Amino acid sequence: MKTTDIQSIEKIFRAHSNSASAEKMAAYMKNKFPFLGISSPERAEIYKIIFDQFGAPSLTEFEAIVNLFWKMPEREFHYFAMHIIEKHKRKLAPSHLEFILDLIVKNSWWDSIDWLAPHFVGKILKDFPELREEYVPQWIASDNIWINRTAILFQLKYKKDTDFNLLIEIIESLKHHKEFFVKKAIGWVLREYSKTNPEAVLQYIEQAQLQALSEKEGLKHIQKQLNK
Repeated sequence: MKTTDIQSIEKIFRAHSNSASAEKMAAYMKNKFPFLGISSPERAEIYKIIFDQFGAPSLTEFEAIVNLFWKMPEREFHYFAMHIIEKHKRKLAPSHLEFILDLIVKNSWWDSIDWLAPHFVGKILKDFPELREEYVPQWIASDNIWINRTAILFQLKYKKDTDFNLLIEIIESLKHHKEFFVKKAIGWVLREYSKTNPEAVLQYIEQAQLQALSEKEGLKHIQKQLNK
């Protein structure tokens, strides 16, 4: 896949558009973005067609291609851009971090951040943990709620490799935030880590004085296990 293929790929997507589905999908996303109306299973089939025909972009060219799709208005192109990054996930390096962060602050909504933060930012900071000291304090202090959410969620998939002390530090810094998506993220990451270390999560929640939404979300898995 090359930048010269973009128009041909765009035509393939648009040929599968469905206006009735597009309206419903846009409404579900609070009309933050227009949609083509292509369902997730349909997108998977389109991806296969595209990669069979055009191949995957090279490591040196994928950023430029991703940016071109990210600039398109319809959300399906943004999903495809993230799928392209996934193709190079194993090769992501510190040099790619600013590129990912730039995507996070553009076309921002929960569906993109919840993929970019744990899957790509999380991958880079797991492979290169020395970057955490430089970046995480900046993300906590940011006035961008999606960067705050990134700070909370980048360890979401770490399981036993979670630095729980760092996670607590991040949560303590953001636990009084009034934004729904920040409060929800705190609960989500605690719920996910409770699948690995329920005792630590329960002990923390019992003394942390979290906001109600964060606490409720954080305790969901623990309560489910207790009710079995």
